[in-house]
Amino acid sequence: MPDEEIRVGLIGAGGNVRNRHIPGFQGVQDLSIVAVANRSLESGRAIADQFNIPQVYGDWKELLDDEGINAVCIGTWPYMHRTLTLAALEKGKHVLTEARMASTAQEARDMLEASRRYPNLVTLLTPTSTAYRVDTLIQRMIGEGYLGELLSVEVHALQTRFADRMGDLHWRHDWEISGYNSLNIGAQYETIARWLGRATRVMAMSKTHVPTRKNGRGDFVSVGIPDHLDVMYELTGGAQVHMRFSATTGLSTGNQIWLYGTEGTIHIGTGQTVFAGRRGDSQLSEVPNPEDQRAGYRVEEEFTNAIRGLEQVKHNSFEIGVHYMEWTEGVIRSAQSGRSVSLPL
Repeated sequence: MPDEEIRVGLIGAGGNVRNRHIPGFQGVQDLSIVAVANRSLESGRAIADQFNIPQVYGDWKELLDDEGINAVCIGTWPYMHRTLTLAALEKGKHVLTEARMASTAQEARDMLEASRRYPNLVTLLTPTSTAYRVDTLIQRMIGEGYLGELLSVEVHALQTRFADRMGDLHWRHDWEISGYNSLNIGAQYETIARWLGRATRVMAMSKTHVPTRKNGRGDFVSVGIPDHLDVMYELTGGAQVHMRFSATTGLSTGNQIWLYGTEGTIHIGTGQTVFAGRRGDSQLSEVPNPEDQRAGYRVEEEFTNAIRGLEQVKHNSFEIGVHYMEWTEGVIRSAQSGRSVSLPL
């Protein structure tokens, strides 16, 4: 119902939950964040004090048993997303899950299957925010045929720091926590798929330039997730996409995307500025991107509107999540085996 009161419980309150989801929920009318369960009771209390949340639970199961909560925001690391999503749906609660969707494609498929058993409950994944500024503009240019026939795509997602052989172990380096997710590759693919469609085949090579890192105790442990990846994949229409990801490219040019067609070229540079040119031009020119025509971050609004029946989930459905998790897993399988991987898995 449009006037349904939404009472949200937070399971996990990391940086994105604190910086994005909590302020987003606080801007929604007739919505209250009523409880939090974090990694420890102490950290949960700190979050509750900071954001004036009335109830703190020492365990996520206790939070899900609270019948006064009708929606949950899952902000844990990927390895818990499947477990928490299935449990929340079984308790009759709407679910907003942090990206990446899961550790593996099978976990993602389990989440999608569970969501279909509860069609009255809303499920939504946090989308990437890497292209909000240019999404509308790029989709319009492609839709109007600016490129002609798409031939190839180049994507660079490069961190500008040098390899740190004495670096700390982050959760993104830990296979048991992060799974097949590496270097935010799923987020970049999600953007390109939104513009150009899905991959049919993928090939990849990987390297781990920093093979050991310091854990919380100061001990060096092995790292099983690559910090440098080259990915090639093919789109349904036959165009090839090359993606380069790295956390060890000191003084690099950072993030940029090139779309090459028979009639035009589009370049999205660092800072999300768009340049383009067509056959006959001597150089690329900046394309105006008026502020009032840009898409923006509105995940919490979309989630709550869907609960109230005011709109359908678009960014991102569990179906989209399963697809990007299959591609993500396909990338690592290819890098490990030296063979191309057909999609979907």
